[in-house]
Amino acid sequence: MATFQLTVSSPDGHLFQGEAAALMVRGSEGDLAVLAGHIPFITAVAACDCRIQLPDGTERAGHTDGGLLTVDKDTVTLLSGSFRWK
Repeated sequence: MATFQLTVSSPDGHLFQGEAAALMVRGSEGDLAVLAGHIPFITAVAACDCRIQLPDGTERAGHTDGGLLTVDKDTVTLLSGSFRWK
């Protein structure tokens, strides 16, 4: 499965930095999933539960109170005002 470099950051620092196969969050226009090769874009992220699918098929779940998601070539960044792992 193709992967991309994902960084999840909050004012507390980097909470995740590594390879991911998918990221599922709620953007300003509704739920979305980012996969490797996704078209570049920027969107606001609503308060939501989010999931990170790792390359080995396992998932990590967390909650963000909202923020900003940027997607660029093979790099994805979720900047959150507050993020906690479930």
